[in-house]
Amino acid sequence: MHRFSETRHGVISSFLLSLVLSVTPALVKSSFGETHEDRPGGKQAGMKTPGSTRYPVPLVSIILCTYNRAHLVKRAIASVLTQTYRSWELIIIDDGSADDTWQVVMPVVKSDPRITYCYHTNTGLPRSRNAGIRHASGEYTTFLDSDDEYRDNHLAVRIEAMKSDPSLALLYGGIEYVGPLDRQYAPDAQRRGKKLHLSQCYAGSTFFARTAVFKKLNGFRNLSFAEDLDFMRRLQTTGLKIAKMKKPTYCYRVDSDHRLCDLYERGGEAAIVEFRASRAGQHDGLFNDAGCVGPA
Repeated sequence: MHRFSETRHGVISSFLLSLVLSVTPALVKSSFGETHEDRPGGKQAGMKTPGSTRYPVPLVSIILCTYNRAHLVKRAIASVLTQTYRSWELIIIDDGSADDTWQVVMPVVKSDPRITYCYHTNTGLPRSRNAGIRHASGEYTTFLDSDDEYRDNHLAVRIEAMKSDPSLALLYGGIEYVGPLDRQYAPDAQRRGKKLHLSQCYAGSTFFARTAVFKKLNGFRNLSFAEDLDFMRRLQTTGLKIAKMKKPTYCYRVDSDHRLCDLYERGGEAAIVEFRASRAGQHDGLFNDAGCVGPA
């Protein structure tokens, strides 16, 4: 997952596409140098979950980006299914996984018309989140990293906060840190060699905003590190109202492997770029292009 100082993903081993229910191309490009249609606010790419018309237009679009997290993503999805607030859609963006993510995810995709699974070649978290934003149909959009989870009242608390203050554009924070204390720190992107407790960082996975806000800012810029901070700085220049949640309903797990904040600490942005290059193009042949799959 990527916070102010890290990106975490979940990987996909070979599998047969014997049960492809619906696949259409989706445009996944960097927000740097992209065309208007590539941007979250531009022409919609891919397709919505077949059968989603059985539900009203979802109020909250949850974007779950994953890369090689087959062993964790099911827990994250389960935390969405148990939300007390039921008007949501879940958009799973598989960033080129090469493990068993497909096999783990598809049973739940087929069982709930509110869930969509999208796959594309590995591009990194900012572009993956932007792909999810392009698919979002809710009044609000939020995120969930595949190694984290929501408390049952996570969406309800945020919906209540937004409804109580219509001037609010974005909420963030409200985190419960799970894992060793010494792993609750991340490199400070603004002061090399320094560290910050994660509570002092902007965790992009906790952003909860009106979908129009993400589209107004053209989503996240394709930075290798701290794109969450970059987004918040750009949002602050608009004068829109931002608030930090205090009630901890987002479970942020710090004990996962392949955290990009760890890579950044060891070798800065160069280490992240090298890591991303090493995994690009894995199992591209599984799909002809990016696509989304939903239940029959």
